[in-house]
Amino acid sequence: MADLVLSLNAGSSSVKFGLHRVSEAATMPEAVARGAVKAEAGAWHLSAMGSDGTAGLDETVAGEPDDLAPALARLLAWAEEARGSGSLLAVGHRVVHGGPDFADPVRLTPERIAAIGRLTPLAPLHQPRCLAPIRALTAIRPDLLQTASFDTAFHRSLSGPAARYGLPRALEAEGIRRYGFHGLSYDFIAGRLEVLEPGSPGLRTVIAHLGNGASLCALKDGRSVDTTMGFSVLDGLLMGTRPGTLDPGVLVYLMREHGYGADQLEEMLYHRSGLLGVSGRSSDMRDLLGDDSAEAGEAVDLFVTRGAQQIAMMATSLAGLDRLVFTGGIGEHQPEIRAAIGRRLAFLGVVFDPAGNDVGDGRISADSSRVTVLVVPTDEEAVIARDAAAICRAEGYE
Repeated sequence: MADLVLSLNAGSSSVKFGLHRVSEAATMPEAVARGAVKAEAGAWHLSAMGSDGTAGLDETVAGEPDDLAPALARLLAWAEEARGSGSLLAVGHRVVHGGPDFADPVRLTPERIAAIGRLTPLAPLHQPRCLAPIRALTAIRPDLLQTASFDTAFHRSLSGPAARYGLPRALEAEGIRRYGFHGLSYDFIAGRLEVLEPGSPGLRTVIAHLGNGASLCALKDGRSVDTTMGFSVLDGLLMGTRPGTLDPGVLVYLMREHGYGADQLEEMLYHRSGLLGVSGRSSDMRDLLGDDSAEAGEAVDLFVTRGAQQIAMMATSLAGLDRLVFTGGIGEHQPEIRAAIGRRLAFLGVVFDPAGNDVGDGRISADSSRVTVLVVPTDEEAVIARDAAAICRAEGYE
């Protein structure tokens, strides 16, 4: 089989996409183009760049922010034009939460779409965004095969303390447990590490996915041993607009003393905290690094401090640290942040090569470092395409 798969990765006001060529001979699909569908005033803007660096799509389609159908119809037409034969093999989707039942990628059916929808209370902001393109495509192209890859699936290997909270055990029956997220990114990085450093799966590895959303994964033998995000995407590291680890007593205080309800708490925790909340200026690390105000500096310092602390915490779950991998928008592109985190981890034997860190590609640790430090770009859309192609093969769909 050699064909194209369109991967959709939905966010709050945009849908990232990747067009990949898949074949039985290749372990990971080959990228043909990447782009995004972004909401504008009364319209959607579609843009894509080919893998050769040439512009592949730059159009605006009329449509309301809550109606993806016109934009996705044009995107499908463009993808089919790119293929040349007038049809796509499949469209794969990133779904943030798989709950306790979805452990593997699945072909989407009406029953499974409904089941994913019932998980919305576990991810009230993210799950509807993931479902929006699924439902839009189902309406305009019911014959098109669609698949779902779940961000929580990679962490299904979590067990014991890594999967449990110190709450009454009866609550676990409601699904209140630690799930973990960014699983598609960690899945991709685990595969890339096998290519970059063959025969090293037993290394005690912490992957730092640092971006507007940020988390860590403790990896050994290709499996997730622990992670910083838990029941929701709010836990763990400080993020662009989310606070990360927080004393729940703060929330009780706000409820009692300031009358906060669930909606107010949700809005504050998801949209007004993190780098934005501490700096009062921006959720974008690039802006804060260029801002000489005390508030911006304090936000950056908190991000770095929390990052180093929780990398060390992940090392305790691994009983040591052999390898540290940076990925994600900040992890791949901000050498100042990597270096600052590295300095705080010197007690674990982390030593950076300054020149290598400035380049930010491959190994960035010094020869004297006891811990190998790498920068490895991630590709969630490639994992979605791989999963979709595997489902197509298993079901004999070509």
